[in-house]
This record gives sequence, structure tokens and C-alpha cells, in this order.
Amino acid sequence: MDERKVIYYSDELNDEFSVAQITPRRIDENYVYIYTSRFKRFTHFFWYRVIATPIAFAYVKFTFGQKAKGRYKLAKHKKDGYFMYGNHTQDIGDAFIPNVSNFPKTNYIIVHPNNVSMPVLGKITPSLGALPIPDELSAYKNFLNAIETRIAEGHSVVVYPEAHIWPYYTKIRNFPDTSFAYPAKLGSPVYCFTNTYHKRRFFKHPRIITYIDGPFYPDMDKPLKLRRKELRDKVYNCMCKRARRSDHVQIRYIKQENNS
Repeated sequence: MDERKVIYYSDELNDEFSVAQITPRRIDENYVYIYTSRFKRFTHFFWYRVIATPIAFAYVKFTFGQKAKGRYKLAKHKKDGYFMYGNHTQDIGDAFIPNVSNFPKTNYIIVHPNNVSMPVLGKITPSLGALPIPDELSAYKNFLNAIETRIAEGHSVVVYPEAHIWPYYTKIRNFPDTSFAYPAKLGSPVYCFTNTYHKRRFFKHPRIITYIDGPFYPDMDKPLKLRRKELRDKVYNCMCKRARRSDHVQIRYIKQENNS
């Protein structure tokens, strides 16, 4: 558990407060996002369904007493691919909560290269659905093709538009519309999920209640830039509204003013 009580920040968009210290590998044009062999399909099923899914349920339920509200909204696109956007407030939990809240959908999560760079776990996370963001422009073709393929297959692609982890943060940080280019281009449905924090008696960890909202749709009659901005604004405003339901502050975040 994160024992910090107060965290000072200066840049809402770029400050990172994860306790993990990992040297990321470079994701270039040689990185393989999609394997088609039977062995790789088996390892995906094994790690994702047999190992990770039970662990995910146990972790979020026993650690946080997590509940998801609004899951019925996902039924509208039960067989379709869609995007899910959430607030980035947990190291481990943010990998597990979408899988629990969106079960039995298969989720692929857009992640920082750190997530595929760990000595042992980094070899497994791709089988768990990790899609690392490329470091080089030449790798973006494969990255975008992987996203389009997973959506076409009827899966969910999960995005944390805040990009950086702020543990237990109870507000929604401002984020750009860049990551909304994916659904804006493809015309795919968009959902958002907002993790809120609530005091529990006799437990160190607060309860997480996850609110699921949507679907939101891009207006394909408008230019791409406007489509992605409109999607971003709909998701951001909805998440801000849900975040106000948090009633417990585990870590206080205080902005440091630049006096120079």
C-alpha cells in the first residue's frame, strides 16, 4: 500500500507519482503487437483467462471492495469493439479493474513501455493485452494496426488519457484529446469509467466504486480534429461529474507554486 500522505506536484499533465522504478525498453518497428501462431493464442488464453482474471477479481474485491455501477450500459455493444477511458490512480488496480468491470470482454490496454520492460512480468504482459506506446514514428503503423485489429475483433481497447499515475487522486486531471483520435478515426463507440474512493471502517484501503458511462459516439460528419475534441470533452465532463462522488482522501495533493 502507498504510505504517502501528501504529494506535492507542479505539472498536472506530466508529473508521475508511481512508486515503480523501471528502465523502459524502446518500442521500435521491430516490436510485434499481434502474434497469430496457435502457441501464442494459447499463451494469451492461459495468462489472460486462467491466471490473470481470477487474480484480478480477487485483488480488486479483497483489496478495495470494488463495485462497478452502470455495467448494463456495456450490453448495447456486447458484440462490438469499443474504447474505454478511465482515470489513472492505481499501479496494479488499473490493470485489473477494467477486466473485472468489463467481464467477460477481452481488454487490450494502451500502456507505457515500462509495462513490457520488467525482467519477468514484462514477458507476460503482452499476453495480458498490453499495447505499449511506440517510441519511434516508424513503429506507429504496427501500433495503430493492432488497435484497429482488436476493435474489429470485437474487443475493448482501454486508454488512460491522463497518462501518468497519481495514486488515489480523487479529481480528474486535465488531459489532451490526442488519445481520442483512435475512436474518432474508426467511428467506434466510447465508454468511460471513473474510479471513486470511499472510506471503509476497519480497512486500510478505501473502497473503489467504478462508474461506467456511455456510449459516446464521434460525429463522422465533422472533421477528425473536431470529432476527437468533442469526444474528449464528453468523456472529461462526465468523469469530472462522477469524480465528485468520492468522499475520502487517501493522499493529499498540493500544488507547488513556481516563484521564480
